[in-house]
Amino acid sequence: MKVLLTGCGFIGRNIAYALSDNNIEAVILDNAGDIENYSLPGCYFYKCDITNLGETSKVLDEHKDIDIVIHTAMISAVAKSVKHPLEFYSQNVVGSLAFVKLLRDRGIKKIIFASSASVYDDVPGFMVTEHSPLKPRSPFGRSKYIFEMMMRDFCNAYDMKCISLRYFNPVGIDHYFKEREHSLPMKTGSNLLEILVKILNNDEEQKFVINGDDWLTRDGTCIRDYIHITDLAMANVKAVVNFDDAFKKAGPEYTNYLSINVGSGVDVTVREFLIAFQNITGERINTVIGQRRIGDIGGSYANIQLAKKTIDWQPQFRVEDAIIDRCALED
Repeated sequence: MKVLLTGCGFIGRNIAYALSDNNIEAVILDNAGDIENYSLPGCYFYKCDITNLGETSKVLDEHKDIDIVIHTAMISAVAKSVKHPLEFYSQNVVGSLAFVKLLRDRGIKKIIFASSASVYDDVPGFMVTEHSPLKPRSPFGRSKYIFEMMMRDFCNAYDMKCISLRYFNPVGIDHYFKEREHSLPMKTGSNLLEILVKILNNDEEQKFVINGDDWLTRDGTCIRDYIHITDLAMANVKAVVNFDDAFKKAGPEYTNYLSINVGSGVDVTVREFLIAFQNITGERINTVIGQRRIGDIGGSYANIQLAKKTIDWQPQFRVEDAIIDRCALED
């Protein structure tokens, strides 16, 4: 089996580790840095922008035996998308549309899409299933939603199949990083944990801004589902290995398109995450209450029963493990 993985950023390179660890060949495309000099067993790295269809076609010519695509090469960040919507729709929708058309023309019919929990609306109790109402509040979330709808139509019209993995909030680093004989340059994400680590490492007095403490949650701060990045990466491997069976296990109505939540299944408020970070590091973080951010919702966390049923996946790590792994990198 050979996988085409688009994107080798924070999420992509952790998926690359998981594919390599499980002896799955991977062709990996990214348009940043010196990726062509990266090395992992069973992986082929190319500096290539997927919106450059000519360059992408050359890679596909070299690897005519690609079975399935994991598409993560999209720009992210809710707040940034509000200020720069054109950039997000151009890359995440228009660019991805042209890329998927190329895959269709090449006869590559199986796609795993890196979607997002940001497609969901607020729901009572905050736990969302794949059937919960969809109401993305930001250009980032709407770009993910549009691509999901687009893939539904492609699958119905062009005999393709797609699994959209709705990622919740990935944090941490590769759990096995310090044990690896072959490793990639470290890439951390833009998330709550990284904000706290940067504040901790900053010599100057810096405060952590909590974006609103008047949400209708147990402590007034937003509820999120923080998933260890190694667990998220492994969900992609499980989706690859169990791709065809996933549709059968989901039920007769799921013939060519399936959305699956990928989260820890545990709800954690921003304040609770902050307390866990302080307890693990033994350091106190100065905080200040700020305004709610445009595009945020009060909370959501994943019901992960469908992931267990269809792709035989469940998380192995806690949010505390993600904090410990990340802080160990600073030692």
